[in-house]
Amino acid sequence: MTLKKRIVILFLLCSMIPFVSIGIISFYSIDSILSNKVRKGYENNLAQVEMSLENTFSNLNHVSQQLAFEGTIGQQLGQLLSTREPFERSQITEQLKSQLSLVTFTNPNIGLILYHFTSDKSIKFENFPVKDDFDLDKLPLLAQYYGISYYGPHISNSRLDNQYVLSALRKVDLPDRDDVYIYIESGLHLTQNLLDSDQYGNAVSHLILDNNGRIAYTELPDQYRRNEIFADNRGGMMSGSDDANYWFKIKSAQGWSIVSIVSKTKYDMEINRWYVQMAVFSLFFVLIAFGLAVLLWKMLYNPLNKFNKEIKQFNPNSPHTQDATDPTRIPEFDHLLLHLRSMKEQIRDLFREIERKERVRADLEVEKLLYQINPHFLMNSLDTVHWLAVMNGQTEIDKLVLALNKLLHYNLGKLGQTTTIGEEVEALRQYLILQQIRYDFQFDVQILVDEETMNTMIPRFILQPLVENSLYHGLNDDGYIRVQIRKAEQIEIQVQDNGAGMSPETIRQLLDSEQTAQRKAGLGIGMNYVKRMLAAKYGEAARLEIQSEPGEGTTIFMLLPAEEPQGTDEIA
Repeated sequence: MTLKKRIVILFLLCSMIPFVSIGIISFYSIDSILSNKVRKGYENNLAQVEMSLENTFSNLNHVSQQLAFEGTIGQQLGQLLSTREPFERSQITEQLKSQLSLVTFTNPNIGLILYHFTSDKSIKFENFPVKDDFDLDKLPLLAQYYGISYYGPHISNSRLDNQYVLSALRKVDLPDRDDVYIYIESGLHLTQNLLDSDQYGNAVSHLILDNNGRIAYTELPDQYRRNEIFADNRGGMMSGSDDANYWFKIKSAQGWSIVSIVSKTKYDMEINRWYVQMAVFSLFFVLIAFGLAVLLWKMLYNPLNKFNKEIKQFNPNSPHTQDATDPTRIPEFDHLLLHLRSMKEQIRDLFREIERKERVRADLEVEKLLYQINPHFLMNSLDTVHWLAVMNGQTEIDKLVLALNKLLHYNLGKLGQTTTIGEEVEALRQYLILQQIRYDFQFDVQILVDEETMNTMIPRFILQPLVENSLYHGLNDDGYIRVQIRKAEQIEIQVQDNGAGMSPETIRQLLDSEQTAQRKAGLGIGMNYVKRMLAAKYGEAARLEIQSEPGEGTTIFMLLPAEEPQGTDEIA
C-alpha cells in the first residue's frame, strides 16, 4: 500500500471514528426523540379530533333537548298536535318556525333540523330543504344511549350541500304520541373541518367505529371497508400497525371510537428527513476529511518530490552546481534537505578521492612494469655467480651476490602488497650491505626498532628510498644514518643523516609528483613512489615530511596509522 493510501485511510479513520461513535449515540437518541415526537403528535391530534367530535355531539344533544318535550319548542309541538282549531294551529306553527329559526341562528354549528314522524315517515318544520331519499336506516349508527342515536359522518340530507355531517336522532317523548323524533345535523363543512384539522395536512386518514368496533365511517374504503370489525376495540389510547399503515385509536365516553390512519411512508417521513440530513452531513464531513487528507498528502508529497529531484540531479562526476530545488517551507524537511545536499557533497568528495587513488594506482602499475625485469632469470644468474664465488673462495663477491640476491628477491615482489616492519628492516639491512661494498668509504648506520612494531603491517619498499636519499646527498666517511621506528599513537619512522643537506627547492622537487613523473630514472622516483604509496594506502591519515638545510644534514619523518593499511593491493 502506497504512502498516499495509508495517509488517506489513516486520516479518514482518525476523523470518522469519533464522528461515527457520536453519530451512533446521536442516532439512537434523536431517533427515539423523533419517534416519540411523531407518535405524540399523532396521538395529540387524534385526541383533539375526538374531543371536537364529542363537543359536536354534545352540542347536537343540547339543541335536541330544546326541541324535545321538556323544552319550549317541544311543548309547542305538543300543543300543535293536540289542537284542532285552525287559527290556533296557525299561530303555534308560526311560533314554532320562529323558534326553530332562532335556534338555527344562535347555533351556527347546527345544520339541518327537522321533526320526523316514523308512523307515516313524514317530515315537518325542517329549516332546510330535505332530499327525497332521506332514510334514517341508511345512516351509519355510532352509538345509542338515553334515547338518543348518534350517526357518524355521512352525506348531509340537506339539498343545499353534499358535505359530510354528524347527526343525532332523539325521541320527543310527547305524552300522547311516541312516533315523533327530532333529527339534527351538524353544520355544513363542520365535520370535514374537524377531520382535517390535523398538523399533518392530508397525511392522516380517519376511521370512526361504532360501539361494537364496527367501521361506521372510513376515508380509506379500499383498505378499511364499512361495517367491518376493526382490529382492536379496547378503550383508551391505543396504537398499532399493519402491513402498510400505522394507526392510533381513542375511544370516547359514549363508546364510539375514532382511528387515525397514517401510511408508514408518511409516518417515517420526518425521521427519514433527519436520516437524509445526517447522510448529507456525513458525506460533507467525509469530503472535508478526504480533502484534508489529500492536503496532508500534498504537504508530504511536495517535499518528497524535491528529495527525489535532488537524488536524480546527483551526478558524482559533474562539477558542483547550485541546487535547483527551492526550499519546502517546512523546517523539518528543509533541515533534511540541507543534510542531503551536504551528503551529496561528501559523496562527490569521496568519488574524487577514489578517482585520485585509482590514478595513483595506475601510475604505480605502469612505473612498476617499466622498471621490473624478469625476476627468475636474474635470480638464477645471481645464484650461479654466488656458487662460482664460493667455489673460488671469493668471500667479498659471495657476500655481495648473496646480499643482492636477497634484496632483489624482496624488492621484485608485488610492490603493492603489505609486509611487516621486521621484513622491511631486514631488506634495508641487505641494501646497506650492498651500498657499503659499492662506496669507497665507511659510514655508520644505526637501526633502532621497537620490538612491538616488528609485526606491524606497512606497505612494501618504503624504507629503502628514504635511506637512499641520505646516501645521495653528500654523505662522507664521517657520516652516519640513523633509522628509528617506534610506536606511539601512530607508527613514527625517522631517517636522519648528517650529510650535505638539501635546499628547499630540492625538497620541493623530491616531493613534486608531476616533476618526478617526467623523469625516466633517478632518486626522485623512489621518493615519489613512497609518497604516492602512502597516499594510495592511507590517504590523509599518513604524512611524509623532509626537514633539511644545506650543510646541516637531513631528517625525514613518516607517520603511519597503527592499523593495517586498507588500500588496494597491486598486481605484479
